[in-house]
Amino acid sequence: MLQTKAKQKIIEKAKVHDTDTGSSEVQISLLTEEMKRLAAHLKQHPKDIHSRRGLLRMVAKRKSLLTYLQKEDEKRHAILVKKLGLK
Repeated sequence: MLQTKAKQKIIEKAKVHDTDTGSSEVQISLLTEEMKRLAAHLKQHPKDIHSRRGLLRMVAKRKSLLTYLQKEDEKRHAILVKKLGLK
């Protein structure tokens, strides 16, 4: 899990407006960072099947959020993908 301060930094970078904590951009950014940390954990512990399952659920959740954002506002989607270095 991400530390509170790390989460706040990610939210500050991805927020759409001042009080934003749950927009698609924020959720995708948080999932991406958590996935990076979990992938590093799985490199050290390849037999940790429970963590692998959690990672796959995060991948699916991020994919659905990205699809939603692309349908709603393609410009914001493109900016976020470029900022996070996805695809």
